[in-house]
Amino acid sequence: MEYSNGDIFVGEIIGTAILILFGAGVCAAVTLNHSKAKASGWVVIAFGWGFGVLAGAYTAGPLSGGHLNPAVTVGIAIDTGDWDKVPLYIAGQMVGAVLGAVLAWLVYYAQFGANEEPTLGIFSTIPEIRNPVANLMTEIIATIALVLPILAFGLTKGLGESGTQALIVSFLVVGIGLSLGGPTGYAINPARDLGPRIVHALLPIPNKGSSEWTYSWVPVAGPLIGAVLSGLIFNAAF
Repeated sequence: MEYSNGDIFVGEIIGTAILILFGAGVCAAVTLNHSKAKASGWVVIAFGWGFGVLAGAYTAGPLSGGHLNPAVTVGIAIDTGDWDKVPLYIAGQMVGAVLGAVLAWLVYYAQFGANEEPTLGIFSTIPEIRNPVANLMTEIIATIALVLPILAFGLTKGLGESGTQALIVSFLVVGIGLSLGGPTGYAINPARDLGPRIVHALLPIPNKGSSEWTYSWVPVAGPLIGAVLSGLIFNAAF
């Protein structure tokens, strides 16, 4: 389906903003003091991100196809050979990621105001063990586990038209979080990590701690490498 430039940009802003609102929102709910969901755990976080994908993709779908992720956009471009609108998709995704992070901050404004601990993990990913090679491999493999199935889903006739594909992808994201998210927090999406990291650096949050820019290249490079490999594997195998 052909989407207009305006629809792509607006759709990706709205869809990615919803994704990050849900994702950063569930991380805030589980992390911040004075939240009713405090310490409810990793399973809650994984499903919160999955539902964010569900809501964002269904909302953006009619306008842009609902990529919501530069890695998905790049993987599709490698498969189709159509790169013309890739910058437009990524621009919308970055704007949406920033907007969604700000909205999540506003929802938990009072809790952030009473914050006493570093908050980067609410907005962006932090590895449990700081090892750039291992962290990069984790993000590459986890992104392949996302993008390659998404490309393969497109081979099932009627899956996209019925709207079922967005539902399946949302459960795929939950599964990645539960299975592969432990080492790095599973960015698997450069915009999802970089946009909120920028917001974290700029927001006036008490005791927020470092935005850890020395690590920030990993959740950008890893998913992009994973996207390229996914496209190449898909073209070679299918």
